[in-house]
Amino acid sequence: MSKINPVITTSTLKKRKNTYSPQFKFDRALEALRTNNIADIARKYNINPNVLYIWRDQLIERGATVFTTTPDHEVKELKSKLGQLEQMVGKKEVELNLLKNFSDFYSSRNQP
Repeated sequence: MSKINPVITTSTLKKRKNTYSPQFKFDRALEALRTNNIADIARKYNINPNVLYIWRDQLIERGATVFTTTPDHEVKELKSKLGQLEQMVGKKEVELNLLKNFSDFYSSRNQP
């Protein structure tokens, strides 16, 4: 008798990594602290119970700051926003100068 070995490919081994928002993590960790039934919470939100234990322990150790975004990410977003606003101001400045030049040109032509 021969045994059939299933072919295992890399696609069957890949697991999808879930990403959760900081607020979601914080809320679930608080829920885990309030009720001691982590298995029910895990089932309700389709989360591995071990993940809930980790989030709960992190919340106890470091508080709500553990789930916030990194300051570097916020700085990048703010710099990007600043760049966009500076471009908009530059465009408006060019438009104003053009309008002023046209206005001056037509004013000088209409004067005797």
